[in-house]
Amino acid sequence: MKLARRLFPLLCNLILLNAALAAPKTDLERVTPVPADQPIPVVDFFRPPMMSEPKINLAGTHIAALVTGGSDKVQGLVYDLKTQKSDLIGGDANFDVSDFNWLGNQRLIHSLSSRGEAVIGIIATNLDQLNRSYPISQFENEIILAIPKDDRVHPLIWSRYDGMEGGKQLGVARVETETSKGAIVNLASINSSSGDGQVTKENNDRHVKKRYPRPGDDFVTSYFPDQQGQLDFAVTMAKGVSTLHHLNGETWQNCPVDLELVSIVGAGPKSGDLAVVGPRNTGKPRPLQLMNGVNGQFGETLIEDKEYDFNGYLYRDPASNVIVGAVYNRAGPRTVWFDPNYAKLQDILTGFFPGVIARIVGNNEKGDLLLVNTFSDRQPPAYHLVDLNTKKVGLIKNSAPWIDPQRMQPMNMVKFKTRDGHRLDAYVTMPAGASKQNPPPLVVLPHDGALSRDTWGYNREAQFLASRGYAVLQPNYRGSAGYSWMFPESDDWDYAKMGDDVTDATKMLISSGLVDGKRVAIMGTSFGGYLALQSATSEPDLYRCVAAVNGIFDWEQYVDDDKIERYRFPDYDHWIRKLGDPDKEKARYEAMSPLRRVDRLHIPVFMAVGHEESQAIIAQTKGLLSRVEKNNLPHEMLTLGEVGSSLVYVKNRVEVYTQIEAFLAKNLK
Repeated sequence: MKLARRLFPLLCNLILLNAALAAPKTDLERVTPVPADQPIPVVDFFRPPMMSEPKINLAGTHIAALVTGGSDKVQGLVYDLKTQKSDLIGGDANFDVSDFNWLGNQRLIHSLSSRGEAVIGIIATNLDQLNRSYPISQFENEIILAIPKDDRVHPLIWSRYDGMEGGKQLGVARVETETSKGAIVNLASINSSSGDGQVTKENNDRHVKKRYPRPGDDFVTSYFPDQQGQLDFAVTMAKGVSTLHHLNGETWQNCPVDLELVSIVGAGPKSGDLAVVGPRNTGKPRPLQLMNGVNGQFGETLIEDKEYDFNGYLYRDPASNVIVGAVYNRAGPRTVWFDPNYAKLQDILTGFFPGVIARIVGNNEKGDLLLVNTFSDRQPPAYHLVDLNTKKVGLIKNSAPWIDPQRMQPMNMVKFKTRDGHRLDAYVTMPAGASKQNPPPLVVLPHDGALSRDTWGYNREAQFLASRGYAVLQPNYRGSAGYSWMFPESDDWDYAKMGDDVTDATKMLISSGLVDGKRVAIMGTSFGGYLALQSATSEPDLYRCVAAVNGIFDWEQYVDDDKIERYRFPDYDHWIRKLGDPDKEKARYEAMSPLRRVDRLHIPVFMAVGHEESQAIIAQTKGLLSRVEKNNLPHEMLTLGEVGSSLVYVKNRVEVYTQIEAFLAKNLK
């Protein structure tokens, strides 16, 4: 099997040929780095990856992957390893492909979705008719839940709500994928006279082989299959409290498990078992362990790290579905193998790919063909096929060939101490030429999402800012994944303290002398945008400017916006349980709502929001703009257009970051 020289060009040429036929010429068609004497364009940092999520079938004959090329559209591609031919799968030009899975060796199942919106359909494609995809379920906000090990052509689909019947929760169904009737329907084309809605519903019903009972009338937040791919558990939420249920035959039974104390990672070795992150134990990180979900009894501990809660995912052998390893983040990414054969494979990969992280992302049933993802702090992901029989490595695709790793900057991990004495991780990326004799300006970049974290690896925002001459600080704050063992549970929801952690990390780096403490900016998106403004209003003399994109700035208003939907969705009651009732805890909401303290600011503010964001987020940015204007603060406001205004579109990312680049240059002279 000749891999290295032939696999890459075939994939690349097919993708670019399709793009040339389907889209006008754009700078997205360039796949090589710009010359070293030219600045790297903004678009190169924020382009969609050329390839992602490659998956090999069990027979080891074909690879399927998500691809782009010369456009901002995600498509599905299938590569035949024997004939070395590639083909794009059929579908609908209006939607993106996502969530590829193999149903046996000759059929694929995947999702279609509108960019930035809910899934509009589950689609199947046979290898002998790649240009003829057919729908399995449409307009039910579907998730491919499981592919049963011994009956792969009948996967489990979770239809979260019916988009054609007022949002009714439909639950889980086993579906028939061998029935290839029906047509993919564009939701925008459905009207009362076309009859498409009824035809689509009939086709959905035609593919249902079995529909499982729902676990009561409460809102279902998740389902969990067992290791063999059979429906096993469900989680519901009512009045802000989650309940675990186990499916016993056709009946759901409540389980004595407090989901406030444990977090479910996935299925355990047999039905009724779960792999979970265990309860908090004061002063001790939370392990990955097995638990009998039916009676709540804990079993074997799989990973017990001395410094970090487990925060990652399980790796299963593709043929048996048995757990063979787990991937999680410490200061950097780590893989732990429970199966000695996989541990040996990892040792082999270390020899094939020195100097980078090499991660197994798939393999065939025999285990002699491996799909491998390699990356580093300076290299975006690249995908390879490793043939263990011939000891050959073939590059399938570099996800971002326009990025020259030699022009990227290394990321370093540092520790900082919070004001209550805890030590957390932060990551620093310095621009070329920086030194204590020539300290650069600093941009603080808190991550989006209190339950996620920053870790070592390629970060496009950090590299973009470093290429413009800025040092970049990415602090992990309390509530970030891996640290819950250090803090009381209440700190997971103490957003004001999270802002204090960001400030403490910033002051630590300034005190090191590595950056210019008089030229510091802070910026972020979504929850990171909130923390940017929260930190700036708490320490108005620390920063020279602040930028917030799609942020939340008044938590009382944000929580209140969910109140109208409290009888359909559980968000409002959950907020009240975790953040408190705004009517009773005025001081807390004041402390964590920077909109209430805008009068403390005396620095320029950059704001951006898109019309496709939720009305609650749009209202937050409008509220901030009103306060900023009232206080006569220098500011810039970017409102993205009516159509395609989400940041998932590359044109919008480029527009936002181009304006942020100019905003920072003006204010950090």
